[in-house]
Amino acid sequence: MEKEIIKQLQNKETPLYYYDLPLLRKTLNTAKAEADKYRYKVHYAIKANNNPEILREISKLGFGADCVSGYEIEVAIQNGFNKNEIVFAGVGKTDKEIITALNCEIMTFNVESVQELEVIVQLSEKMKKNAQIALRINPNVDAKTHQYITTGLDENKFGIMTHELDTCLQIVETSRFVQLVGLHFHVGSQITDLNVFKRLCVKVNEWNMWFYERGYDIPVLNLGGGLGINYSEPDKESVVNFAGFFQLFDEFLEARKNQEIHFELGRALVANCGSLISRVLYIKNGLKKNFAILDAGMTELLRPALYQAYHKIEKVEENSENLAPEKYDIVGPICESSDCFGKDVVLQKLKRGDLIAIRSAGAYGEVMSMRYNLRQEFDYFFKE
Repeated sequence: MEKEIIKQLQNKETPLYYYDLPLLRKTLNTAKAEADKYRYKVHYAIKANNNPEILREISKLGFGADCVSGYEIEVAIQNGFNKNEIVFAGVGKTDKEIITALNCEIMTFNVESVQELEVIVQLSEKMKKNAQIALRINPNVDAKTHQYITTGLDENKFGIMTHELDTCLQIVETSRFVQLVGLHFHVGSQITDLNVFKRLCVKVNEWNMWFYERGYDIPVLNLGGGLGINYSEPDKESVVNFAGFFQLFDEFLEARKNQEIHFELGRALVANCGSLISRVLYIKNGLKKNFAILDAGMTELLRPALYQAYHKIEKVEENSENLAPEKYDIVGPICESSDCFGKDVVLQKLKRGDLIAIRSAGAYGEVMSMRYNLRQEFDYFFKE
């Protein structure tokens, strides 16, 4: 960080979320330029970060929105996203949320079960509103990621069971207001091995042909998202390899000439622009290890406690004197033993009041925060 930014942070109350807007803009422009080479359409996954400042930066570049709740749809429209470029996913859409989406005339519902499809048909007919749908098919591709963020296996709760696809087609064919316009796939999150997406392409090609042979020339193929980032060395790869990602689909996806290709990216667009900034409250010297107790905890950044996620932890400003590094367990103030950001983290010797940056927290950081222990709301700092 620049000295002027550090100086400003030192005068701020912590914990706070720091967002590097120039890096966000660079990431968005790179992603859009690479997608545009192939006329691919990107929908931003709002669940990754719904901060209004972030949403406005993304919407003004023409990205669509990927929403997983009725309120996300409303927030997306409020912050500049085109309602006709909103896709609505999720295995548990309520009647109220479906009605909201129908009234907003969104692009598509990503339908995840026969039962959901039946409800959409009922509500669309009752309201006399058209509903465009994409059938989410579980491709049974192992993303080789954490069990809590994989979505593409047969035992996961997501997607329509393949033996129920004929039933879905029968329901659509008898509906006056529901139109099948897309196929939707998603294999998981934080995928760094691009070979996973090659295997996805193979499955998508098979299902695309399956529908075509049955007389369905599907206009849209939605390949989901899941592209991961480098949490260990965020500065070495601050902008992920969008060129390689989109080129892979151009090479291995066998789409017909008239088909649109859509993606739903979240983490890859916003993760690296955000950091959680915290202060050291106390250094507690244990018998076998030292603890650096911060004023931020799992209430501000849940990922490490929820699924042992790694975030690089840095001292914001190194001391001028040449202090030997020490190992610390970096922990928060919450009354839970799982309130830990990292174990045996090597940092230059810490003292009370030092600023700590927990990096790559722009995705699934702020949005997963909570008021457990009646924690005070945190602040923000935007680098312009």
